[in-house]
Amino acid sequence: MKDVTIYSSSVCAYCLQAKRLLAQRGIEPREINVDADAALRIEMMQRTGRRTVPQIFIGEHHVGGFDDLSALDRSGGLQTLLAA
Repeated sequence: MKDVTIYSSSVCAYCLQAKRLLAQRGIEPREINVDADAALRIEMMQRTGRRTVPQIFIGEHHVGGFDDLSALDRSGGLQTLLAA
């Protein structure tokens, strides 16, 4: 199974939902909290081209935010991507 990384913030409801969905699938992501570290937020923006959290990666594949993760899960693509 591929590693999952999530750029997040402790005050973000969508981050909590994304982590909850992943936990329900038995996935413990590596969390990168961008609240107190501007360099980490800049890293996230450079990797994704986006400013908002969460930003989720499966391996090196950028999934997107919570809505993207949820849609991928509903379509069955999440398990496929994790196993690839």
